[in-house]
Amino acid sequence: MALTDTAIRKIKPTEKSFKITDSAGLYLLIKPNGSKLWYMKYRVDGKEKKLAFGPYPDVSLFKARQLRDAARARVREGADPAADKKIAQQKKKNGHTFRQIAMNWHADHRRWSEHYAMTIRRRLEMYVFPDIGDKFIDQIVTEDLLFTLRKVESKGFLEITARLKNYVTEIMRYAVKKQLIKSNPALDLDGEFTPPETQHYPALPLLEKLPELLSRTDSYSGRRLTRYALKLSLLFFVRSSELRFARWSEIDWQQKLWIIPEEREQVENVRFSHRGTKMKTQHIVPLSEQAITVLKQIEALSGHLAFIFPGEYDQDKCMSDNTINKALRVMGYDTKQEICGHGFRAMACSALSESGLWSKDAIEKQMSHQERNSVRAAYIHKAEYLEERIAMMQWWADYLDANIDRYISPYQYAVPLKNVS
Repeated sequence: MALTDTAIRKIKPTEKSFKITDSAGLYLLIKPNGSKLWYMKYRVDGKEKKLAFGPYPDVSLFKARQLRDAARARVREGADPAADKKIAQQKKKNGHTFRQIAMNWHADHRRWSEHYAMTIRRRLEMYVFPDIGDKFIDQIVTEDLLFTLRKVESKGFLEITARLKNYVTEIMRYAVKKQLIKSNPALDLDGEFTPPETQHYPALPLLEKLPELLSRTDSYSGRRLTRYALKLSLLFFVRSSELRFARWSEIDWQQKLWIIPEEREQVENVRFSHRGTKMKTQHIVPLSEQAITVLKQIEALSGHLAFIFPGEYDQDKCMSDNTINKALRVMGYDTKQEICGHGFRAMACSALSESGLWSKDAIEKQMSHQERNSVRAAYIHKAEYLEERIAMMQWWADYLDANIDRYISPYQYAVPLKNVS
C-alpha cells in the first residue's frame, strides 16, 4: 500500500532498522534513532542497486516520488542514476556550479576597483544566484538565463538587466575558455530585452552661443571656486566626478599634465570619493596655458587642502555634484533643455571634430570614450597620442578665447593652421 504523510508521521522506531515500502521501488528506512531515510531500489544490467534521496521530512513524500520517477526514467534510458549522482556530487565538489564559476571569473578581475567589484558581486547575489547559482554550469541553457533576467526586466530595472546580461555573457565565455562548457548560451540573449534609455545631456544647440556662455561664466557673481570650476569644466571637458574629486597631488606642474587615476584614495565621510576615471584606466589631461592660469588662481584658495575644489561649508569634503548645474541655472540656463555640465563634453567633441585638425583616435582618447570594437580598443589603449592631444587641448583653449568677443566656427578658426601645415 502506498504511503501517506499521516502514516509516515505515525511510524515509531524499533531496536532494529526496518523498511516501509511505498511503490515502484521507493521505500523508507526507519533507523533505531528515529531517523527516516528515503531510498529507491532498482536494477541495472541485472544487478540490484539502491539510490538515497535524503531524510524525511526534509525530503517530503511528494518530492521523494518525483526523484524516484526521474531516476526510473534514467534507468529506462539505460543510465545508472547512482552514477549520475556521483558525477553530480563530484562536479559540485569541484566547484562547477554557476555560482562558483562566476566567483572565479570575478576573482580573476584584479584590476577592478573595490567598489566596482562589490557592485557586480552584489548584483549577481541579488538577481542571478537565487535562480541559477546552484545549477551546474554545463546544464544551464538560454531559457534559464532568459527566465532569470526577465524577472529583473519586469520590475523596470532596464539598466541593471543590461548589465546583468553582460555579466552572465562574460561568465559563460569564461566557462568556455576553461573548457567547462562547449558553447556560450548567453550569446542568444541579444535583442531579447528592452534596452535602457540612453541619457543624452543637453548641450548648447549651436556653438554660436559660445560667446554668451563665456561671458556669463566670467560675470558669474557666486563663489569664486565655482566660477573656476565652470572654466575648467569647459577647458578639460572631463566627467563630473573626475573634476569634483580631483586632488592637487594629481597635477604634474612640470610636465603640464593632470593625471586622473583609475581609482582614488577614499576620503572618510566623503561618499564616492574613491572614484577615479569612469573607464577604469588612468586618464591624462594635458594642461593648456589657460588651464594652468586658472589652476594657479585656485591654488591660492585651496592649495593647502587635498581637494582642488573643496566644499563650501566643509573644506575636508569636495564640492557638491550639483554645483556646476546650479551655477548654470543661476546664469539663466535651463539645465534640462539648454546646457548642463556634462554637455560641455559634447560641445568640445563637436568643435574638435568640426575643426578637421585632429584624428578621431586622439579625440576619442581625450574624451575617454570606450571603443566598442575590441581589436580597435586594444590598439587605442596602447596608443596615447599624447603629443597630438597636447596640441589639441591648447588649440581648444585658444578657440574658447577666440570666441569671447564674437563667434568663430571651429572650421574657420582651424583654416590658418591648415594653410600652415
